[in-house]
Amino acid sequence: MEKSVFQLIYDVVKQIPKGKVATYGQVASLAGNRRWARVVGYALHANPDPEHTPCHRVVNRMGEVSEAFAFGGENEQIKLLQNEGVKVNGNRVDLEKYRWNHVTIEMME
Repeated sequence: MEKSVFQLIYDVVKQIPKGKVATYGQVASLAGNRRWARVVGYALHANPDPEHTPCHRVVNRMGEVSEAFAFGGENEQIKLLQNEGVKVNGNRVDLEKYRWNHVTIEMME
């Protein structure tokens, strides 16, 4: 059975390691279509399994956390990232330092 777009997105997000972040566009590209960045946001908002799909590790292209973070607002996303060792300055993560390098990504089947 073919995976849904949301499932492809969740498969990518599950691979982002603790202490790293990815952008919506980065997740979209890895899921199969760089134009799905907005769809990534929809998928993360509907995340049925936040314990295993760490949507808090996804930020916008400028490294900013989401004001509408689905599980408690931007402060909760900042708290979760900081608990993993990611420094957040205001509401922004330094992408040069914390962006996930996905060179060896393997899509889950």
